[in-house]
Amino acid sequence: MSADVRITATAVPGEPAANTLTTHAAPAAGRRVSPTPLSEDSLLAVEIRALVEQGDLEKARQRFDGLVTAHQRRALRIAFQYLRDAAEADEAVQDAFVKVFSHIGSYREAWPFEVWFTRILINGCLDRRKARVRRERWIVPADDTNGHTSVPHDRAIFASGTMTAGSIDPEARLLARERRARMTAAIDRLEGRQRTVFMLCHYGDCTPREVGAMIGLNESTVRVHLFRAARKLRALLGGQP
Repeated sequence: MSADVRITATAVPGEPAANTLTTHAAPAAGRRVSPTPLSEDSLLAVEIRALVEQGDLEKARQRFDGLVTAHQRRALRIAFQYLRDAAEADEAVQDAFVKVFSHIGSYREAWPFEVWFTRILINGCLDRRKARVRRERWIVPADDTNGHTSVPHDRAIFASGTMTAGSIDPEARLLARERRARMTAAIDRLEGRQRTVFMLCHYGDCTPREVGAMIGLNESTVRVHLFRAARKLRALLGGQP
């Protein structure tokens, strides 16, 4: 499996510098006015930042609930694609929101809030994946005679989405689970940057321009990675390359 691409984020106070790989110039320390109109989320983030700076934390938290509501579902989709575990994905999302609010003072209008938040979320997911790998090195599943780390049966079923309340047809559930499993395995075989671009575009609802801002590439290069990822996935899934 190829290495994951860590998303370069605007510096977050309190984080060690070693935890961030810089692939392009970071925004200047001073606040800059974005050349394009700010989105509603970005304007709300600026308002929350001002409230925090004024010491009105209660009102800031109330306003922050709007950002949580707007981004929670999308954030869960992204986190689950990285972690493949619903409970851990939920924890990662909550941690990201806590970090965002705690460091809202470092938010700058030069970045859309969605991009800034997604960077923090993905870096948190990557840290969790690394921690999981370290933990699993010390775990030897009792039912695995080949020495491979296996996924607990109940967790695998939940993650595959087969235990939904509206599921009725066992055959349809089985086929859906098999398709998801094949897709997951194929995505994991993508080169690190291709996988990151594909996941952000298809599961994170990010545009190529937004993805480029996150990982330090121009939009055309992101589109090339996306095209190559889609072509490889078609080949891996039995279609024409």
